[in-house]
Order: sequence, then structure tokens, then C-alpha cells
Amino acid sequence: MLLGVIADDFTGASDIANTISKGLPGQGGLKTAQFLGVPSEDAPADIEAGVISLKSRSIPAKQAIEQSLAALSWLLAQGCRQIVFKYCSTFDSTPEGNIGPVGEALARALGVNGVVACPAFPGAGRTVYMGHLFVKDRLLNESGLQHHPLNPMSDPDIRRWLTRQVVDKVGLVTQETVRRGADAVRAALDAASYNGETLVIVDATSDDDLVTIATAIAGHRLVTGGSGIAIGLGANFIRAGLAKGNSGGLLGAEGPEAILAGSCSGATREQVEIHSRNHPSLPIDVHSVMAGETTANTLLEFLTGHRGKAPLVYSSGTPQEVGALQERYGRQAVADRLDALFAETAQRLVASGIRRLVVAGGETSGAVVSALDLGALTIGPEIDPGVPVLLSDGDQPIALALKSGNFGAPDFFTKALERLAGR
Repeated sequence: MLLGVIADDFTGASDIANTISKGLPGQGGLKTAQFLGVPSEDAPADIEAGVISLKSRSIPAKQAIEQSLAALSWLLAQGCRQIVFKYCSTFDSTPEGNIGPVGEALARALGVNGVVACPAFPGAGRTVYMGHLFVKDRLLNESGLQHHPLNPMSDPDIRRWLTRQVVDKVGLVTQETVRRGADAVRAALDAASYNGETLVIVDATSDDDLVTIATAIAGHRLVTGGSGIAIGLGANFIRAGLAKGNSGGLLGAEGPEAILAGSCSGATREQVEIHSRNHPSLPIDVHSVMAGETTANTLLEFLTGHRGKAPLVYSSGTPQEVGALQERYGRQAVADRLDALFAETAQRLVASGIRRLVVAGGETSGAVVSALDLGALTIGPEIDPGVPVLLSDGDQPIALALKSGNFGAPDFFTKALERLAGR
């Protein structure tokens, strides 16, 4: 294994695994596997890139550091030459962490400074300019994506936000330097390291910028960012003759299907609304869940009763609705109860014969795949930018699509179920 990734949630792990598997146009990517948590055994010998999916974005920073360091230890034991700490392209975090504390802990463990921090993902409209995070043509705090229910990100100035989370100074490499090429970026990062800047925000407004950054850090032990930062990393190993690359091909599983949506993002709410026009859909009443009246059995009866019709259950709500629920019951209490509901529902769906499962929302996806405990997942073709087909091993494989809340086209759910069937 050459490239190792530590992802702070499950949809983000799928996103970056997809990026690494695709690679650059005309060059291909690395043969990639996604692992659900830190594996207890070594990876298959032919895997060139391994992505460890953690559920560490919303837990206490100390626990996130411990889990991330355990993932680092396993990846280094597999022979990884470069480590990526992957977080959300909207930099979802609180003033306390967890992005800064984990990034700094990994840097200390590897003995490095001048580490790139770049959440840019231009393909999804996320760019970084002068250290500020934009969503399309809006600063993050004006985009509507600042309202994460657990990790609201209200400051578009990433350097200022990150400075509140870490001990060391935070650096900045501007777009002017990036546009001068890989040598200029490399020199700027070396200077930042000399100045004691452990994490360095690097501007990127295009995929070309990300490739330039990747070229500049070919020999770096650690890089942090969104999935976009990995666009050119595999090419470094292919050019050096160290990687054979990914053969591609269709992957999927035939069988019954279900959709679970736990994201409150605008994109997911639109996808739910469109899918519900022509398919059986069940909104989850959170008050009923908190009262113990809506259970996994409620959801299971609905979903299995509409097999073959692409049924959907969802708990998506507007930021105002979510805020009112959190104020009444407590933010963590609501999240924990919904995660447990989706997790048990997924377990019982698979036990009942469901073979294609679409999950929307990072926290929801984390709860579902943790409950299913499917082991290593093979990375298949891309459904929409950032969302690949994932296939478990075994005689009766499960095909999964784990979608970050903000990702996917309006017709994502229908498209995903078709791709999960290998079509």
C-alpha cells in the first residue's frame, strides 16, 4: 500500500476513495479499498491505496485523535508512504476541533511541519481563495451550508478558524504562489515549516491548482484536505513506476433496494422531494421517535412492504425545524436516537434480503456502516461526483451508495439504485 487515508466520516471516505480510484484523465488511479474502521488484519497485497473510514468528526477531540493515531499506525504498518487526513470540503468543525487537533496530532506523530490544509473541491463548487472558503460564488457563511446540525461552520476564514483549534501557527500559501507552479508551492511550504507553521492553508480554485499542489508534495509524509486534494496524488506514484493502477469496470449487486436519508442539507431535501413524487416515501416524525413510538420495526415494515418500488424513509428537515428539535430534546440526544434508528433499520433490512442500499448524510452513513460491519469495500464506478458504488465481499454482496448531504444531482436516488445494480 502506497497511499493511506484517514477520513473523519464515512461519506467523506467514499468520496476520497472515488477520487483516488479515478485518478487523472488518461492516467487512471490507484487500486483502492475502503475499510470501515481500523482493520484487525493486513490489507490485501494488491491494494495500492487504503481509506479508513472513521466516525470521528463529531466526537470529543481527544477520542478523535486516539482513533486517528490508531488508523495511522495501521496504515504505516501496511507500508504507506504518504498519509492523507480527509475532512469535509465545507470544513465542518467547531472552534474546539476536530480538524485542527487531529491534523496537528498526525503531524507530530510523523515529525513533520509545513503540512498542506486544503478543503477545496472545485468539482463540487468548493474553492479556497486568500485562505477563505467559498461555495460556488458565496463565502461559506453565506452559502446555506454553514448550518451543519452538529458541526456548524460559521467562519469562511479557514486560517482564523483553524488558529482557534491548534497550538502552532497556521500558514497560508496564496493562489498567486500556486499559479507559479509546483516548485513555488514546495518552496513556500518549506518556508512555512522553517517558521514553525504545522498546518498551512493552500489556495485552490481549480482542479489544475490541486494537481499543482499534489505535484509539489510528492515526497511529503502528510497532507490534509477535502477529497479534491487527492486528485493528483496517485499520479505521483504511477509516474514513479510504483503503482500499476486501477483496472476499473462495473460493479454491483442485484436484489431488493431501500433508501435511508438522514441529512438536512438543501441538496438532500431537494432529492427527497423529487424522489417522493413517484416513489413510496415515509417522513420520520422525530417527536414520535423521541417518544419511542416510531421504531426500526415501523421503518422496516414500510420499506419491505414496497420492495421493487425504490422506497425511501427520511428525517430531513429545514435548519429551523432541526434547531427547534435540538432545543427541545438536546442536539446530541436527537442525533444519537436517529443514528440508532437508522443503524437498526439497516441491519434488519440486510437480514431481510435487501442488497442495494442508498444512504444520505455523513452521520447517518457512519451509523449504518458501523452497524452492518461489512469489512473492506471495493470501490466501483462513480454515481455522481464524490459518490462511488461500494461493494462488499462475500457470496451475497451488498452494494452501497454513501452520499454526503450536499452531494448528488436532484435525481440521485434513482440513478444510484440503477448503478448499484451494475447498470
